[in-house]
Amino acid sequence: MTTMTPTTRSAEKQRTNITVDARTLTQARALNLNVSAISEAALARAVREAAAESWAAENAAALRERRDWIAANGTPLAAYQVLKTD
Repeated sequence: MTTMTPTTRSAEKQRTNITVDARTLTQARALNLNVSAISEAALARAVREAAAESWAAENAAALRERRDWIAANGTPLAAYQVLKTD
């Protein structure tokens, strides 16, 4: 079994069809751009961004509560902090 890490990616690919502007595709081909790689990178970025937004929305209440607690009580172990900013 292979463990996925940032440096080891699955070689499994799935074929799909996308619709793009004909002029843009013609220009990309004329410039020898790898449309599949560019599409995959853009899709991966969109997935990461959507996942991050979803996580932030799901955890907004907990993050707000944590910020409120710190505002009321200070940071935990602040007395032991090496770098003081005040």
